[in-house]
Amino acid sequence: MSAVAPVRLTGTSPAPQADPAGTVAVHESPEQAAPAPAAAGHEAPVMDVRLRRVPWLLAALVLGLVLAALVSVGTGQYSISPAEVVAGLRRALTGAAAPDRATQMADAALVTVRLPRVLMALLVGAALACGGALMQGVFGNPLAEPGIVGVSSGAAAAACIVIVFGLTFLGEWTMVAGAFVGGLVATAVVYTTARQDGRTEVVTLVLTGIAVNAVGGAVIALMTFLGDSSAREEIVFWQLGSLNGSRWDHVWIVTPVVLVCLAASLLSARSLDLLALGEKPARHLGVDVERLRLSVVVLVALLTSAAVAFAGIISFVGLVVPHLIRMMVGPGHRVLLPASMLGGALLLAVADTVARTAVPYADLPIGLLTALVGGPFFFYLIRRTRRGAGGWS
Repeated sequence: MSAVAPVRLTGTSPAPQADPAGTVAVHESPEQAAPAPAAAGHEAPVMDVRLRRVPWLLAALVLGLVLAALVSVGTGQYSISPAEVVAGLRRALTGAAAPDRATQMADAALVTVRLPRVLMALLVGAALACGGALMQGVFGNPLAEPGIVGVSSGAAAAACIVIVFGLTFLGEWTMVAGAFVGGLVATAVVYTTARQDGRTEVVTLVLTGIAVNAVGGAVIALMTFLGDSSAREEIVFWQLGSLNGSRWDHVWIVTPVVLVCLAASLLSARSLDLLALGEKPARHLGVDVERLRLSVVVLVALLTSAAVAFAGIISFVGLVVPHLIRMMVGPGHRVLLPASMLGGALLLAVADTVARTAVPYADLPIGLLTALVGGPFFFYLIRRTRRGAGGWS
């Protein structure tokens, strides 16, 4: 059979060229080949800018966190200067005696009252922000937050039951233990209900979380109806969130739980980045998606339960902080997770300082402040995202 002669195409495209192996190489037209380098050149500067922001952002967060902590422990009805704060901390660590009566009072206020409260604010803020970043990563949605799996409503419902019925089987720790266990139980119910045939669908998980949140809200309303005036006030104040009354024994319990969970969350950063490509590509790249999802849900339940049990419900920290960090440095979880921890701790330290000092001789609920600031700010973020992306679809 005779060989078929190649047909030469007319137009601006060059003719096909035969390579040494005998195959025909078809060249793209200039119009087809041009967009690729242009698109790559457009994306590279954006990524370079974000990468250059990372060390500056982390340094600013660390510096802001240190300054906020120093200002917070020195601010209150009894003002303590930063130099006196540093000197008081040095005396507390070395066991040195205060030189006079006024310094003794300042050291007592610093070490006994303010320092554990500030440390609790840092721990709770880091836990809530990290939980939000994990939930947004595992759900692939920047609007996700820890409460989506029912942990906050479960903890609140259990705490309200303890308050109304006056349960004291663990003494003063009864409400804390009840809230912690309630958050874990609610999360377990959501996850086991959404799991079927060894798989967990994200949509089913979200819908189950909505149902559990509704049941938890109904239990809270019922307990508010059954309780007396004192119980109702305690329920309302606990739901608004507060760090008032934080003590060193609270800090010693929360610290190991939060630090271990924060360290474990950093180990999942690479898997979360791969999951952002989609479930099937992540599986092909070696990610056990179901195991990752289960571990993230457990970490979020522990972090949020520990925070809610001692501080009540503090909203918008786990929603706004990771979203804001992602806007500045991108979606990579190796940077997003530690930056969110620092940002959440900084935000709650500042919010707690404002809560203690905004109204003289009063302690505002910190959850009230975060909702007042976070709600309008998140509305702005939604409007900004929709203008840039043209909607959620």
